[in-house]
Amino acid sequence: MKKNDLDNTLFNPDISSNKDLEINKIKTTNVNVLLNRVRLDQKRTLKKRIVFSIILAGLVSLLAVYFII
Repeated sequence: MKKNDLDNTLFNPDISSNKDLEINKIKTTNVNVLLNRVRLDQKRTLKKRIVFSIILAGLVSLLAVYFII
């Protein structure tokens, strides 16, 4: 009789579903945080590349004007 009672408590679907939901919420949150970090890093690198390109183009044009004059 005790064995049947233990089986019911061990395999209670309510308990297992609650644990699964908690685990899924934690994983989803962590994935969202990581994705947001990746997006922010991509934006930063894009801004750095744009600024570097503008500075490089400015220097090249200044050198071209200097040598023409």
